[in-house]
Amino acid sequence: MTGDRVDVSVVVPTYDEAANIAELLRRVDAAVGGPATEVVVVDDSRDDTAAVARAQAPSLRSRLVVIHRAEPEGGLSGAVVAGLRAARGRQCAVLDGDLQHPPEVLPALLDALEGADVAVASRYTAGGAAEGLSGWLRHGVSRTTTLVTKAMFPTRLHTCSDPMTGFFALDLDRVDLDELRPKGFKILLEVLVRRRRRIREVPFAFGARTGGSSKASLRQGLWFLWQLVDLRFGRMSGFALIGALGAVANVAIVSALVALGMSFLPAAVIAAEATIVGNFLLQERFVFADLVASADPTWRRFLRSALFNNTESAIRIAIAWWLVAHGVLHSAIATAVTLAVAFVARFVFHALVVYRPREGGAVPAARERARV
Repeated sequence: MTGDRVDVSVVVPTYDEAANIAELLRRVDAAVGGPATEVVVVDDSRDDTAAVARAQAPSLRSRLVVIHRAEPEGGLSGAVVAGLRAARGRQCAVLDGDLQHPPEVLPALLDALEGADVAVASRYTAGGAAEGLSGWLRHGVSRTTTLVTKAMFPTRLHTCSDPMTGFFALDLDRVDLDELRPKGFKILLEVLVRRRRRIREVPFAFGARTGGSSKASLRQGLWFLWQLVDLRFGRMSGFALIGALGAVANVAIVSALVALGMSFLPAAVIAAEATIVGNFLLQERFVFADLVASADPTWRRFLRSALFNNTESAIRIAIAWWLVAHGVLHSAIATAVTLAVAFVARFVFHALVVYRPREGGAVPAARERARV
């Protein structure tokens, strides 16, 4: 393990992290540093992060490579891919430059690569924690986006509790960098869903930021949504289309029955039951067909779907009835608005619960299909 040989590379994407980079490099070197380790800093900063990083080189046991991108492409994901392309080690770990990813977890993360393609440092597995997220809103956004993402890729992410983390390690011999199309800031999601990976998880506590400022923004959120649409447009759009058809049918049935003299409440109940059955049949055929073979029997899927949808409908109808009874909205508008709000909850429940793989069940080859 001497000379030019590199066994482990640690990629650190940075953006205005001058306040943190020296401490981060010191802790990375203490955790995994040595003559066969390199640290690749890919810097997109407007401050002097790159200069501060280079100044640490004499004090490190590891080889330090600093790449400053004057014209960054692909955002944070692009920086990570650039670092992976420059890395010389077969085992490669990635962590952010803000010290919220503790470098002391790196040895366990690299050990977890034995027998796996990707090792994921998870906030949401047993022993993990996400206290470093600032405020209830960030916690809520993180949990919600994780659930929605897992719902969109229920097979590929079945064994991953935290696909949104930026702290992971991979075996570069088992990942084709050319198939990645980095954009936004969730490169691990890109790696995991392009093809099936053997995943192992290591718990970690997401720390509080001690210097610099968070890079989370509305723009990053929009990039994330675009990434999701790009990676899994097919399933989500199919569910949305069937949901839209069901919503139109629901509104039409309610309007027709009210016009015929029926009061709103029974009309809404009849419309809901009709669309629940119709939506389930269409989803089975066109949206979740590739998940059916490894899921529970049809009657159990229908029972779960019907129970959830009826519970959701009862709550939704009660809200819509109140809006109509108090003159807040017209019956058709109240129905349409509450149906739109229920869409995300229905999709998450069906993908993660109704069609979840049976324990120990085989995953059919059809589920290997790529993005639509």
